[in-house]
Amino acid sequence: MTQDRPQTMLAHLEELRWRILKIGIAILVGGIVAVLFVDQLREILERPFHVAAPDSDLQAIAVVEQWSILMRIALFGGVVVASPVILYQLWAFINPALTAKERKWAIPTVTALVVLFLGGVLFAYAVLPLGLEFLLGIFPDVDTNLRVGEYYSFVLRFLFAFGVAFLYPVLLFATAAVGVLSSEQLARGRRWAVLLIVIAAALITPTGDAGNLLILAIPLYVMYEAVYWLVRLVLKK
Repeated sequence: MTQDRPQTMLAHLEELRWRILKIGIAILVGGIVAVLFVDQLREILERPFHVAAPDSDLQAIAVVEQWSILMRIALFGGVVVASPVILYQLWAFINPALTAKERKWAIPTVTALVVLFLGGVLFAYAVLPLGLEFLLGIFPDVDTNLRVGEYYSFVLRFLFAFGVAFLYPVLLFATAAVGVLSSEQLARGRRWAVLLIVIAAALITPTGDAGNLLILAIPLYVMYEAVYWLVRLVLKK
């Protein structure tokens, strides 16, 4: 069996360049697909606002505001569509540094990353109307017609933040798979996990109320417990 030969720094940089190029092409293709369906995507992304504030409207004030929204939808849609390619390319870049035993987790790991990222985006979309209803209802006498650019900036950051937050269980499991973490350490770290999850949820959620914070914190902690049992039963560590 042939062993992987160490690569020079220049070889690593060259490989990284090609990985980034492939990611860029995937995002570009995904962005083109998003632009082709921009009307349907706008309807989906604006639905939470109309649910939370049915008597209000979104309005464009700046000349280039609609163009800016089109580009944001293209970029976000491109990232979502290309997420399998993005996550695979990142994994493929670090793959040569792994042992043969660790590489067997490649397909399950990339699959889990994609599912969790998309699951986080969908979960964020499901709870978004609750957050908007709270934020737009603080002062009932205030007109809630919003600038469409600011609305899209808020919504897309919110969805992306949830998607990224949902990736952490895979990172925990991967850390355990390479022998850095054990199920015993995860068990001892539960209190710290709760604290860090609550802090992360408070930073990500758009409101300061306990209800919306728990909506994110609870599934994140459930995933922490799931990782503990996977490490204990699957990895037996």
